Amino acid sequence: MPTQARVVWDTSFTRYDFGPTHPMAPVRLDLTARLCEALGVFDADGVEVVGAEVASDALLATVHHADYVAAVRAASDDPRTADAAYGLGTEDDPAFAGMHDASARVVSGTVDSARAVWTGASAHAVNFTGGLHHAMPGAASGFCVYNDIAVGIQWLLDHGAERVAYVDVDVHHGDGVERIFWDDPRVLTVSVHETGRALFPGTGWPTDIGGPDAEGTAVNVALPPGIGDAGWLRALHAVAMPVVRAFKPDVLVTQHGCDTHAEDPLAHFAVTVDAQRAAADALHRLAHEVCDGRWVALGGGGYEVVSVVPRTWTHVTAIAAHEPIRTDVEVPEAWRAHVERLFGRPGPRRMGDLTAEDGPLWWRSWEMGYDPASEVDRAVMATRTAVFPLHGLDVHFD
Repeated sequence: MPTQARVVWDTSFTRYDFGPTHPMAPVRLDLTARLCEALGVFDADGVEVVGAEVASDALLATVHHADYVAAVRAASDDPRTADAAYGLGTEDDPAFAGMHDASARVVSGTVDSARAVWTGASAHAVNFTGGLHHAMPGAASGFCVYNDIAVGIQWLLDHGAERVAYVDVDVHHGDGVERIFWDDPRVLTVSVHETGRALFPGTGWPTDIGGPDAEGTAVNVALPPGIGDAGWLRALHAVAMPVVRAFKPDVLVTQHGCDTHAEDPLAHFAVTVDAQRAAADALHRLAHEVCDGRWVALGGGGYEVVSVVPRTWTHVTAIAAHEPIRTDVEVPEAWRAHVERLFGRPGPRRMGDLTAEDGPLWWRSWEMGYDPASEVDRAVMATRTAVFPLHGLDVHFD
């Protein structure tokens, strides 16, 4: 019998550590796992929690250049030798001892997740330690050393998948994955992100639609700063859902960077945990609709490491386990006490941000009409105009 959800986790993943002042604190992973444990997600029927070995150089080479892997190994052995020409030893990607093994283990976790879903060993798979979408074939970028997502997708293609859809809801453009599959018509990359005019990496425009052999397979929704739940979910449903349905993938891979949150220190959206949970739920349902539930869900960005990341990725994991957690559920006191011991402040009380006074989570569907006065709608329409005709979709009504 296949498992319901295969979840990648052990404490070795916290070795992906750029240092005590870096925003990408590994404690966010530990707190996520502890919250999953406290809420019984890891113990749910059909959930298998597994670690991962270090990916081989041969596996990394399916996406990354050999000289880059050698440079990461060298910097891993002696961080003083880090070569900035490869994006190493920079402010975003400082070199640290053991960097190669820590990064390659994340890759292995995502590839193992893809393998489990593709072979039918598991219905869904979650690797919240992964989702490192900025890494390029020959360089580190944006806190990402190896691109576990791209290696996982490439593994699927090399083992029989004909079409893979990738949806990225991180606040930053998923530039590395897009670049790697830019001219590959077998891979659809959809990125819903804050405009590059306001945020790293400064890419991901609606007219970026893929290479000459793959036009329409790169889909970018560049949203204005300050967007909240309603606009963000409207954009996701108005673009990602119809284009993935039209693409008809064999597998859906999703990246759940939660730096869209209002409290995230590195970006400018105002999204809640409730909306992030709703996005994960919608993408899970989409996987069941279009590809028999073959779903690989990954982590990504997220730098409010106490209030946001653990709750959002626990929701993703619980949804994959088919044991979703309501947003009004109380966070276990033992977990909050652990947070207070670490940070001198308690964690959040509930699994969502919205209260009864806020009213229900709501967004306006595209079928209700296009509003040219809305910045969100103009951004969505720019993307739909650029790519929908290439998928046989109506710009206004699909």
